[in-house]
Amino acid sequence: MAVYALTGFSLVSLLSFGYLSWDWMKPSLVADVATDPMEKSLPPTFSRPPHIIFILTDDQGYHDVGYHGSDIQTPTLDRLAAEGVKLENYYIQPICTPSRSQLITGRYQIHTGLQHSIIRPRQPNCLPLDQVTLPQKLQEAGYSTHMVGKWHLGFYKKECLPTRRGFDTFLGSLTGNVDYYTYDNCDGPGVCGYDLHEGEDVAWDQSGKYSTVLYAQRVSKILASHSPKEPIFIYVAFQAVHTPLQSPKEYIYRYRSMGNVARRKYAAMVTCMDEAVKNITWALKKYGYYDNSVIVFSTDNGGQTFSGGSNWPLRGRKGTYWEGGVRGIGFVHSPLIKRKRRTSWALVHITDWYPTLVSLARGNLSNVPGLDGYNVWPAISEGKESPRTEILHNIDPLYNHAKYGSLEDGFGIWNTAVQASIRVGEWKLLTGDPGYSDWIPPQTLTNFPGSWWNLERLTDGLKKSVWLFNITADPYERYDLSDQRPDVVKTLLMRLVHYNRTAIPVRYPAENPRAHPDFNGGAWGPWASEDDVEEWEGFEEPLKSRNKKKKCKICKLRSFFRKLNTRLMSNRI
Repeated sequence: MAVYALTGFSLVSLLSFGYLSWDWMKPSLVADVATDPMEKSLPPTFSRPPHIIFILTDDQGYHDVGYHGSDIQTPTLDRLAAEGVKLENYYIQPICTPSRSQLITGRYQIHTGLQHSIIRPRQPNCLPLDQVTLPQKLQEAGYSTHMVGKWHLGFYKKECLPTRRGFDTFLGSLTGNVDYYTYDNCDGPGVCGYDLHEGEDVAWDQSGKYSTVLYAQRVSKILASHSPKEPIFIYVAFQAVHTPLQSPKEYIYRYRSMGNVARRKYAAMVTCMDEAVKNITWALKKYGYYDNSVIVFSTDNGGQTFSGGSNWPLRGRKGTYWEGGVRGIGFVHSPLIKRKRRTSWALVHITDWYPTLVSLARGNLSNVPGLDGYNVWPAISEGKESPRTEILHNIDPLYNHAKYGSLEDGFGIWNTAVQASIRVGEWKLLTGDPGYSDWIPPQTLTNFPGSWWNLERLTDGLKKSVWLFNITADPYERYDLSDQRPDVVKTLLMRLVHYNRTAIPVRYPAENPRAHPDFNGGAWGPWASEDDVEEWEGFEEPLKSRNKKKKCKICKLRSFFRKLNTRLMSNRI
């Protein structure tokens, strides 16, 4: 009953949408341009391929934008969304690497081998090299392509780097999270290194600059040095608002009245990011790109509630397949949109951006068969029906199997102990262990999370491995209908079986000690040699692995660490 009362309370804030005032002329604290050239817009036209700016934020919760009723100030995002198209049936993945891989390839995780966890800094793993990436397709269409921000798609060898995967330039980090000022990242005790790169070189000289500011300034410089007559694609993958919780003091001061320290710092980071987006939009106007541009804004996964984020009133958090982990903030802002200033309920998934943007660029999709994404531009621009009717959230065979799942519970066709989730029409099915499963109100109290810790116990003890929800009627996942509608459960399980037949083996190799930054000049970066690059588990087809034997200079050391790791894990269990 307590949960339902809290959920009811959320409707008040969720429905009280209000757009904050926004002054284009007011210089922001992260601005690197002095004047605003507010020129009169020309009528929108597709006479030339549009400039594409894709902005991806990290760990920003569903509730953490002004137009979703948040207590965090995001006037830029509110304004851009209000003047464009808000995507309120938009889905992403629950953690970093999966969302980024699906954006870049237009394919589900099960079709790239990245269906388990993330790519870790010491793993010999990266986005499969046989995948033709989104920036590569845009290069084919004549675009200049640039990436600024967080990569997190692997870097163990140079062929994995952004500049080898379709980007003309790159400034950013290769790993999952770094210090916002020093760019240091520790992957365990004593395994620390610097992670900021310019192209394929370590950018030691940029240390000390707050990443959100640095990245916005770099985008402005790219636009200033390029001709608006030539199409450009800029992928801005902000580190914000992932931990560590760090922000310039100017922004923290705005939220000094917030009792919860984590929420206060997090809010400051969101507002700083919002002003960075303002400066990017400002630069598009100043340098003559705006009238022929498409700005896409997306989060990468749900917010981490114990680090200041909020997905209220949705259920769950980052790392889960509840709506709070996979429903994202998304909107498109462009003078080229035919039906602006509206909210779209068309079903859209992060894989859809690949075919949508390549089609906008007049690129060729005929040589990339098997995409899981759809061209949703007619749905966004004209309000037409989305071609997408279902979403495979994921099938992860390596995740801890649910204690109470079985093949019998899955009608003999699916082992419900396996973590999986799928959306078909208005129905959503979850099997296995979907992750932390409760509704957490915005962290406004000083003693959070203690005040809400007991919420998890309300559902944590249920002996279940199957859930079914009508997401259209019950977006907060309060009413499990799996017992009432076994027919729908079986139908969706059959869809999981169908997708699972198309899955490729999971790529999740053991960590390698050679990746330690101490062996690479103190920085994270490519470390695999040509002699041993094919040796590690998970990178060759099984038959090829048996037939290929290459020399490996550190095989004995790697074997030692692998055995040691196995022994430690056994003791931990």
